[in-house]
Amino acid sequence: MDIRASNDWQARVTALVVTVNSAHCMPGLGSGLRDMRHVIVIDNASDDDTLHQTGLHLPQARVLAQATNLGFGAANNLGWRAADTEFIFLINPDCVCSSAAIAQLVRTADAHPNASVVAPQLLDRRGQPDTSYRWRADNWVSRGQGAQGICSVGFVCGAAMLIRRAAMQQVDGFDESFFLYYEDEDLCLRLQDRFGPILVDPDAQMQHLSRSSVAGQRRMHYEFIRGFHHIQSKFLFGRKHFGREVGSMRRWIYGLSAIAETLVRLLLFDLRRGSRCAGRVAGVVGYRSQPMPPPAGIGKSRS
Repeated sequence: MDIRASNDWQARVTALVVTVNSAHCMPGLGSGLRDMRHVIVIDNASDDDTLHQTGLHLPQARVLAQATNLGFGAANNLGWRAADTEFIFLINPDCVCSSAAIAQLVRTADAHPNASVVAPQLLDRRGQPDTSYRWRADNWVSRGQGAQGICSVGFVCGAAMLIRRAAMQQVDGFDESFFLYYEDEDLCLRLQDRFGPILVDPDAQMQHLSRSSVAGQRRMHYEFIRGFHHIQSKFLFGRKHFGREVGSMRRWIYGLSAIAETLVRLLLFDLRRGSRCAGRVAGVVGYRSQPMPPPAGIGKSRS
C-alpha cells in the first residue's frame, strides 16, 4: 500500500461539487471538506444564497458559476476537466463526509491501482447502509446487507465517488445526453469496461441525506419534473446499453406501470408520489420530443 495517501492525499485529490440552490448544505459540506486543498464548485444557476455561502464555508474553492442548469453530468465534466490532480472526488452537497473517509478512499485506490473508482459505503438518514451498488443486472432496488469488506461492484451512486482522472480522460467523462439520473450508472459501466473495476470500501463511510441538496422549491412541481427526467433517462439508458428493440419494449412497460401507479397514488391522496408518477407518464408520452424545464435539485434517490 502506498503510504503517500496518509501523508499528502490532499495534494492528490480535487473535490467536485455540483450545486443548485444548495445554500443550506454549504456549512456542513464546508466542515467535511475543510482539509481539502483543491475544491471546484460548479453552480447550476442557483437563485438562492449558494454562491455567498460557498465563499463563507469553502473559501479555498474555485467556483464555476453557470448561467443555466447544465445537468449533473455536464457540470461535473466542466469540473474534472478543470482539475489537474491524480484523483477527482465527486461529492453531492447533501453528503456528510470527513477527511478520514476521503483519505481511506485514497489508500484503497493506491492498494488497487487497476481500480477506476473507489466509493464509500453510503448511509441513509437513519444511519443504515445504502446498498444501491450492484452487479450488472436489470434491477436497481437495494437489497441485502452492505459490503463486509472491499468488493468489486457493477455500479456506485454518483453522490460520492473517488475516480482516477486518467480513467475519466479515457472515457471522456459523463455522457451529457443524460440530464439527470442514470448518468452515474452509464459512467460506471464505461469505466469498468475500458479502465478497471469499481470498488466499494465499507471502511470509508459517508451519509447521504438524499433529496436534501435543494430547498425552497414548489414540492409538487419538483416531483413532477423529477419523475419526467427519471423516466426519460431510464429509456435512454436502456436503449444505449440493451439495444433499440429492448429499449422500446421497456418504454411501454414502464409507461403502463407509471400510469397504473399514478392512478393508485391519486386514489390514496398521495400527492407527492402521484405528482412524480404523473411526471413519468409525461416523460413516456413526450420521450425526447419536448424539452422540459430543468429540475431544481440533483438528488440521486430512486425511490
